[in-house]
Amino acid sequence: MRYLPHSAADREHMLGVIGAGSIDELFAPVPRSVLGTFSPDLPDHQPEFGVEAHMRALAGRNHAAGDGPFFIGAGAYRHHVPATVDHLIQRSEWLTAYTPYQPEISQGTLQMLFEFQTQVARLTGMEVANASMYDGSTATAEAVLMARRITRKNKVILSGGLHPHYRDTVVTYLSGEEGLQCLSPSPEGQGDIVDRIDDQTAAIVIQTPDFYGHLRNVSALADAAHEKGALLIVVVTEIVSLGLLEAPGALGADIVVAEGQSIGNPLTFGGPYVGLLACREKFVRQMPGRLCGETVDAEGQRGFVLTLSTREQHIRREKATSNICTNSGLCALAFSIHLSLLGEKGLTRLARLNHSRATALADALAGAGIEVLNRTFFNEMTVRLPQPAVPVVEALAAKGILAGVPVSRLEPGKPEVENLLVLAATELTTDADIAALVDGLKGELA
Repeated sequence: MRYLPHSAADREHMLGVIGAGSIDELFAPVPRSVLGTFSPDLPDHQPEFGVEAHMRALAGRNHAAGDGPFFIGAGAYRHHVPATVDHLIQRSEWLTAYTPYQPEISQGTLQMLFEFQTQVARLTGMEVANASMYDGSTATAEAVLMARRITRKNKVILSGGLHPHYRDTVVTYLSGEEGLQCLSPSPEGQGDIVDRIDDQTAAIVIQTPDFYGHLRNVSALADAAHEKGALLIVVVTEIVSLGLLEAPGALGADIVVAEGQSIGNPLTFGGPYVGLLACREKFVRQMPGRLCGETVDAEGQRGFVLTLSTREQHIRREKATSNICTNSGLCALAFSIHLSLLGEKGLTRLARLNHSRATALADALAGAGIEVLNRTFFNEMTVRLPQPAVPVVEALAAKGILAGVPVSRLEPGKPEVENLLVLAATELTTDADIAALVDGLKGELA
């Protein structure tokens, strides 16, 4: 279309082309009950610079994560992303074909995904990883479906420490099916899953560090699951923690899923993110998504191809293991570049710094008389306030302090969590930020 139909003559002409006598006739198939009578009060059209000024003014009303003390976590974390990452992801040799259907012209993308898979496998302690998924929550749901296919059992137990959004995603995926058991929230880390495992259990799903910040005993849970012929699925929402904690694969996990946002990907007002999924090699045929491999071409040159692609859009059709039709390629690229820049020692230092900042936060909160529920944590913890957390958080937000996530916002209708607040600290959390939070909490709680 060369222009927008501003005039009545233009509109009549366009309606005539499509065979409609009027605008009302064009929308005749739509029931009147759903059309509504709302008439938006929109301003007249503006020049480009006027629109830009208006949009800048709107953007200026946002309070971004870096604009003040920031303690929000709960699955999305504020970390430093080097400027190098943004520069490199835009280079043409990496930012090549979106979907590598034709390997001969997609070598940049394929090599990056191959390296990404290797990094994820090393990080999680597993034998094989796929070329990423949408995000951590959908990766968790895909892991549950995968476990049911492998074991040919239906019963799946979700730990009470699993992130509520991840739990809800699994519930949505399995809507209408039997066998899913969701345990009650366990803010104090006492949700015991072992006694619920039986011979009909396909898998148990635990998160460590869990939604409330507690570390879980992966080895004990793996032994209990394997004794009954079940699989252990371990969820990690803060991937930086694996720079300090032992890899789940080394502790007996069968499938590891994670959210990779913390490495290479800024918060960006909610996404997009990158889902990580890794497993033992014997389960690779049931792995969802795609797998990139290394080979040689007809001339003996090193090359990369899609080795396994089990999604329904490819040859698997109705036998596909997943209907996720893409991977988060650009976010995976950012993840891989950032992790390469850090290296093993750099990731370990970053993880230690995160834990150190969280320890300083926990000590400051406890020193102010605020109850910290965690005996163990990485960079996130839960506190119990003497009053509901939501009004306190909103009051501090009005003062420019983003003081964590009230549990009741993710677990509505549960009075036992109304006073609970999840806080996170990262390498970007300063002593001044912690002091501002503690002073703000003292003032509101007084």
